[in-house]
Amino acid sequence: MYNNQKTQRGSGGSGGSGGSGGGKNKFFQRKKICRFCVDNELEINYKTPKALRQFITERGKIIPRRITGTCAKHQRHLTVAIKQSRQIALLPFVGKPMY
Repeated sequence: MYNNQKTQRGSGGSGGSGGSGGGKNKFFQRKKICRFCVDNELEINYKTPKALRQFITERGKIIPRRITGTCAKHQRHLTVAIKQSRQIALLPFVGKPMY
């Protein structure tokens, strides 16, 4: 019934996670780079809600850095800017419900 075999979770499995486990799926995920580190002219400013909307979901949640690819330094600046922009009502706290 129960075999004493360790199952591989995370890297190395054949679940298509991009690891080198030799699975059937040949999926390779490129390393995400921070767009603020690459382009020095991009500025994180709480007064520009159009630029900040790329980093929040339609429900108003802040998208994590593992999804967006921003570095930790710029993700902290983004979080502060989004929260400031919410306080002065440029961005919503909660998005519109989908009815």
